[in-house]
Amino acid sequence: MEFSSLIFIWLLLGIILMLAEIILPGGIVIFLGLACLVVASALALGIVHGLVQSMTLWFIASIVLLLSFRHITQRWVGGDSHVGNTDEELDIYHQTALVKVTIGPGQQQGRVEFKGSEWPALGDGSLIEAGSNVRVICRENIALVVEPIND
Repeated sequence: MEFSSLIFIWLLLGIILMLAEIILPGGIVIFLGLACLVVASALALGIVHGLVQSMTLWFIASIVLLLSFRHITQRWVGGDSHVGNTDEELDIYHQTALVKVTIGPGQQQGRVEFKGSEWPALGDGSLIEAGSNVRVICRENIALVVEPIND
């Protein structure tokens, strides 16, 4: 393979990879293309000779560029990040539910309708009649712990 055609191939491959970043966003393919341009420059300056040295330089340059600059460009460009609530207990706290089966007295379980489904429910020890509204305090295993709403 002729020396100048190897430079041309690396330049063309680098440009194609950098343009491919438009189709394959993520900030990785552009660094692979930049590594191709580094190899083409090294071939033009006579720093490396031949295909084996070119491939070795490309692998090294790709790794160095990916590891050092991707984190920096992600800060500049940013992206979508959302940290949602991971504690389900906070989502149910102080929500209202409708008693379907009488709860209590004592630790006798009943049933409540909460967010479209029925749950086993424990009360505060008092009798909570079916049809009344309750406030969810927490969840104990699969049962909801509720208290009557005093209006």
